[in-house]
Amino acid sequence: MTISSALNAGVSGLSANASSLAAISDNIANSSTSGYKRVQTDFQSMVVGSSGGTYTAGGVSSSNVRLIDERGPLVGTTNATDLAVTERGMLPVASLTEVEAGNGSPTMKLTTTGSFRTNADGYLTTESGLVLLGWPAEPDGTVSDGPRDTAEGLEPVQYNMNQLTGEPTTEISMGVNLPATSTEAGSAGNVESLTVEYYDNLGSSQTLDISFTPTVPGAGSSNEWTMQITDSASGGAVIGEYTMTFDDSRTAGGSLAAVAAVTGGAYDATTGSVVVNVDGGPMEINLGMIGESDGFTQLSDTFAPASITKDGNEVGTMVGIEVDAQGYVRANYDSGASRILFKVPLVDVPNQNGLTALDQQTYLPSSQSGSYFLWDAGDGPTGEIASYAREESATDVATELTDMIKTQRAYSSNAKVIQTVDEMLQETTNIKR
Repeated sequence: MTISSALNAGVSGLSANASSLAAISDNIANSSTSGYKRVQTDFQSMVVGSSGGTYTAGGVSSSNVRLIDERGPLVGTTNATDLAVTERGMLPVASLTEVEAGNGSPTMKLTTTGSFRTNADGYLTTESGLVLLGWPAEPDGTVSDGPRDTAEGLEPVQYNMNQLTGEPTTEISMGVNLPATSTEAGSAGNVESLTVEYYDNLGSSQTLDISFTPTVPGAGSSNEWTMQITDSASGGAVIGEYTMTFDDSRTAGGSLAAVAAVTGGAYDATTGSVVVNVDGGPMEINLGMIGESDGFTQLSDTFAPASITKDGNEVGTMVGIEVDAQGYVRANYDSGASRILFKVPLVDVPNQNGLTALDQQTYLPSSQSGSYFLWDAGDGPTGEIASYAREESATDVATELTDMIKTQRAYSSNAKVIQTVDEMLQETTNIKR
């Protein structure tokens, strides 16, 4: 009966709008939930057709879609390990319960933001129990990326806040000007000296004492100096002696012309460096390139150590953790040193809205989302990782309240249809009376 189809259509309308109201209520309830993705209700008409010129109502059906590809605005925070993704891509996380159980590799979940802090066991985790995953770094800070199409290489980010570290000095670059007047005939031939601090393999402070002795000729100018290097960690032993000759031409005056090794490693003209052996091992000392003024020079009458740079650090205590835009988890020490501990990739899938939604704003890959791939942050289609930031809810309360009014009106209208059909059926029943 046509009138019966009208009743069924009204009932389907009530059901569809009730489903829409449930989605709206969920969106409003999570309007302050960081990283929440709003749910949208789509309506589809159902057409049964007509028979004998009589129309039969088919009604309406509804489906709910979580719009995971919609991103909320980013807001700044004061916690260095509050993380958010600037554009496409998601952070890999795992349940802390699974990690602590140690029953194989934990299930990788995905999220777009999280407030991570160090727990008692050193895991970088959220209050809701999500642990950040990443590829661990080698002791020298290099990261061997794991497979990109599986989570097998990812490990929970864990570290010891009480850890001490000290990096030995392996390279020193010096920019020093030697007085040209000291290599002229009749000069006093004053020896210039320089002390350079470095750190040994245990993070202790040691020194290189470097002396520069000019060659004073009988006439004219020699433009020649003898550099001698002694190491305090080796009991003051001479570890290198070099004869440096400088150019006095119009085009390259004052630059290095030649470096000859008396003792110690030979001068490498391709790098501008010599290698000497301190007590803890080899150390590269950069003197500058031949014909350039990027290291040692001989100009004017002033001895001037213009710049001395070196790697290595004294022993320091970890004071904090930061995650940079490329996903490197760095430990910062009170000595000023910084060390890479992990590298966090960003996970991307072809269809983000096809991910399976779980609690705590996390998601799982599914057949509808497509296969996932682990990208370096900032590469491919992915954005960068923002620290000191959280992603707000994607819910716009004004829009949801407007949709609520429309849903309420539609629900009331469908209820009115059912009421009208009931009255018409009553009239049909009354025909017999």
